[in-house]
Amino acid sequence: MKKSLLTDREFEESKNVMEDKGTSIRYVLKLCIIGITPRAKQAIVKIRELCDEHLRDCYELEIVDLAQFPEMAIGEQIIATPTLIKKLPLPSRRFIGDMSHIEHILRGLDIKR
Repeated sequence: MKKSLLTDREFEESKNVMEDKGTSIRYVLKLCIIGITPRAKQAIVKIRELCDEHLRDCYELEIVDLAQFPEMAIGEQIIATPTLIKKLPLPSRRFIGDMSHIEHILRGLDIKR
């Protein structure tokens, strides 16, 4: 599987997190959807709830509608939606499909309840 390269900003953020061990890890997440369908709405609600409950102020969530930005689907190699991409902290991870499986996503993000 081909991995996408980090932008300079993402690399610097990752480096800063590793250097500053006294603070919480900052999560950089991207949720890719296509249109505002019931499934996309559910994914947005579930991921926002997960972030608010488990990551509090330690996250950045970007929601991208691939219908409006189709070039991002190619750049991020999105083959299905919804897709949640964990950019930081490394390693990068992807979650595809039903975002209501919170336990599965928490395990993948290495977050303990």
